[in-house]
Amino acid sequence: MSQTMDLNAIGREGMAALRNGDPKTAREKFESILAAGDQDEDTWLAVALARHGMKDYQATQKALDEVLSRSPKNIRALLLKGDCFMAQGDRRAAASFYNALVKLVPEPEVFPPEVAKEIYRAREAIAVHQKSMMDHIEASLKRDGNPLDGASARFSESIDFLTERTRRFVEAPRAYYFPDMPPKEFYDRDEFDWLEQLESATDDIAAELKAVMDQPSLFAPYIHQEGNRPVRHDHKLLDSENWSAMFLWRDGVRNENIAKHFPKTLSALSHVPMEDVPGRAPMVLFSKLAPGAHIEPHTGFLNSRLICHLPIIVPGDCWLRVGNDARQWERGKGWVFNDTIEHEAWNGSDETRVVLIFSIWRPELTADERNYVASLLQSVDSFSG
Repeated sequence: MSQTMDLNAIGREGMAALRNGDPKTAREKFESILAAGDQDEDTWLAVALARHGMKDYQATQKALDEVLSRSPKNIRALLLKGDCFMAQGDRRAAASFYNALVKLVPEPEVFPPEVAKEIYRAREAIAVHQKSMMDHIEASLKRDGNPLDGASARFSESIDFLTERTRRFVEAPRAYYFPDMPPKEFYDRDEFDWLEQLESATDDIAAELKAVMDQPSLFAPYIHQEGNRPVRHDHKLLDSENWSAMFLWRDGVRNENIAKHFPKTLSALSHVPMEDVPGRAPMVLFSKLAPGAHIEPHTGFLNSRLICHLPIIVPGDCWLRVGNDARQWERGKGWVFNDTIEHEAWNGSDETRVVLIFSIWRPELTADERNYVASLLQSVDSFSG
């Protein structure tokens, strides 16, 4: 017991020396604790901090290797190892450790301010490294007679992935995956000859919506508890009015109590190749997002369909991100996207945002495949276990 207390006292002396800007004394104290047999993660980290203070980067890295062998996700050790390589001029190695740190901590603000500040510093170092690497690549390509401004869009995108300026998102449906589909985020509007006609009905749709907006009972929370399914109780929008919906069609059934208010809206949608699966689709709704609300990153259930948005009430600073592509809603400007790629939405304004949402078949599916998918999904729904 006395030895333990002595070691604790030595440790306190070492930490005091570090705070007072005396890394040499701190190193002597901490290394004496190692010599006494106490070689746990915290001791090795303290040794690394002292050695780093003395600019003995090789010895620092050895101590950090001991920490990371015991705790591979130690945030302070990853940051310090990146700092060691940066101090020695090896920016690529430094960036690799900063990257490992940043991937572990997607939300620095949950940490104490002094820790969050260090994480943001690592992010900034990564951004500088990425720009430096991009500048080098662009100059090299140009020197070789392959200027980047003459390259295809997908080659340019491949460089973004290589330099980790963007992430590579893939389809991740939560229920049903149809193979060999292109992992597009947003689709080119030219692929949908019905879109402009629908957009031309925006004023009519807005007028019908405005007539019922003073009836809040028509909207219900989009994320709600169901007694026969598990619920993520930590979901910030569970049973929340901040994200609510009014369904004209739901699970393939027309809601006559609501649909009767929207004859022009339904007429405008009559030319759209709606997803059609008895018991599941069509799906048509108005999605209402309250001021300041954020729909966290998530993915949809099926990649056999696409989701369409027609913005109806859109104040400024309202966004949808699908994969790497973040876009701002504009009233009357529709788009089509793949909701099985990670996406999120937020309303940064102080006004309500309302978007008309519906689903369509994936255009890549043949008519025969659509019939098979519809039949398959119905068979899943009829299975009682």
